[in-house]
Amino acid sequence: MTGGPPRRATLEDVARVAGVSRSTASRVIAGYGAASATARDRVVAAAAQLGYAPDPAARALATGAGVRLVVAVAGAVPTVLHDPYVDRVVRAAAEVCAPREVGVSLEWLPLHAPARLRRLAEDRSVRGVLVVNTTELILEAVPTALQGRTVSIGIGSRTVPSFDVDNAGAARTIFGHLIASGRRRIAMITGSDWMPCSRRPVAAYREVTWAAGLPIRLVPGDFTATGGEAAMLTILERWPDTDAVFANSDAMALGALAALRRRGIDVPGDIAVAGFDDVPFAALSAPALTTASHPVEQIATAAATAVLERAWVPPATAYPSELILRESA
Repeated sequence: MTGGPPRRATLEDVARVAGVSRSTASRVIAGYGAASATARDRVVAAAAQLGYAPDPAARALATGAGVRLVVAVAGAVPTVLHDPYVDRVVRAAAEVCAPREVGVSLEWLPLHAPARLRRLAEDRSVRGVLVVNTTELILEAVPTALQGRTVSIGIGSRTVPSFDVDNAGAARTIFGHLIASGRRRIAMITGSDWMPCSRRPVAAYREVTWAAGLPIRLVPGDFTATGGEAAMLTILERWPDTDAVFANSDAMALGALAALRRRGIDVPGDIAVAGFDDVPFAALSAPALTTASHPVEQIATAAATAVLERAWVPPATAYPSELILRESA
């Protein structure tokens, strides 16, 4: 007597018991292709007798339905995958995919080499693609074979629907709060200028400051704390009378706070600081960071669901952001 679990019935076993070819058994089990009524009855009876259950992954590969959702993150360098934002997107996508027995894979999509999308279109294991940090060049590169199963977190197009946060609205709200609290020399630390999502808050900043008759003070950032710290030092050197700073991400805002703390500058007494994202550390900084919410999980869940269900969705869906007032501004 040998131990171990009983051997699982295979498609070959079903074909042998039913007295048909493997290809006929495969067509009956998959539910497509030609087979006589007699053959169908025999295959169904054999499968029931043997307790045969088709492998979902094998079936998906055979039919071209795919077994994985690819989260493709665009960026100039592969380290873009290290962004905690990407972790949040992948976790939310995995929660959507798990009940559907679909895996999630993460890939870097080089900014100037979107041809990788063509290879994904030819890969039978790919159920769909969720593009993060989408640019106009990437949208143009989405092949026809991926249209209908590609969704963007960021900008979209006629064939690629998009889901994103209304970060321009969030920026207007934050600038409005800073102006209402008496700030008149507000600087902004922007994000990477190749990202369309970075441009919207900048446009909002220009609009609000121009309407209020205030000076425009823009310094580039890179969505990291180190970049935010360097940008804050540039602001202090260039415009020492600055009384408020808005950073286009909480990471940069936390870096700005660190720079001000080392310089002995009081926040918010001398300079108010605000960010965007409401990451967990924002509430724990000293002082706690005023920011605006970014419903990443909600956005990623909706985007992944749209890819898997392939149902019609609006060309663009923007999620609102909520102002979260804390001590820093």
